[in-house]
Amino acid sequence: MIMTPALVLPGLDADSTQIILLVGLLAAILTFVEYTSVFPSIVEFRDAAPFNRLRFTSLFLTVFLLSAIVKGMTDPTVLTMALTSIGTIVGNAMDFPYSPVRMVVLMLPVDANYETVSFVRTAAGLSYLISLIAMTAFVFLVRILNWPARAGAFNVWVNLPLFDPTAGGDVLERLQRDARVNIALGFLLPFAVPAMVKLASGLIDPVTLQNPQTLIWTIAAWAFLPASIIMRGIAMGKIADMIEEKRKRAYAEQAAAGLQIA
Repeated sequence: MIMTPALVLPGLDADSTQIILLVGLLAAILTFVEYTSVFPSIVEFRDAAPFNRLRFTSLFLTVFLLSAIVKGMTDPTVLTMALTSIGTIVGNAMDFPYSPVRMVVLMLPVDANYETVSFVRTAAGLSYLISLIAMTAFVFLVRILNWPARAGAFNVWVNLPLFDPTAGGDVLERLQRDARVNIALGFLLPFAVPAMVKLASGLIDPVTLQNPQTLIWTIAAWAFLPASIIMRGIAMGKIADMIEEKRKRAYAEQAAAGLQIA
């Protein structure tokens, strides 16, 4: 996934190739060590498939499609032209007042040319649509397929290594609070990030097409990170529901045992 833009886009220099290879190698080592180690480190929901698989698939699909569209601007093929047409339709449909796509378009400088605006609209619309599909699929897994209970017992320590249940306060309340915070933050980020970039446009360079890889990863991150945060909030809310249900059963069993003794 990390090497996809470099493999698809033409004209990559030697220094960039070495950096991309190094980053890809480090990511591969981190993933291998994480999933083969007995003790968890930083990757959440390691043993709660397909949470991470769904997130990876959505990000890879976003990066690949945007890379293909950028390549089609200089080296058009049937595939790139079809993807560009689909992305244009999606981008125009999602570019309505106060939408996240409109916020990204407004982030561009006022003197941006038509090609830049059109591509950013296409890329933002396509990326946001993929993130919405990923969130919808995860909600289906949680509500209909009863994720993660259908895979057996859920180990909080392995799947939430950054969550300390002994930090203080009731675990259930903390999980519910974190779930609400993650969902709210994920909903606001697609609107807040372009607004902050626009406000800081006097201090930083605006998004341009001078570096296609930077633009691809910027748009992909803008759509993926909020969706990932919302999915994390939904997952933590589901875990809180599981803990609450288990407590209710335990209290009911204790009450039944007390009545039998009495």
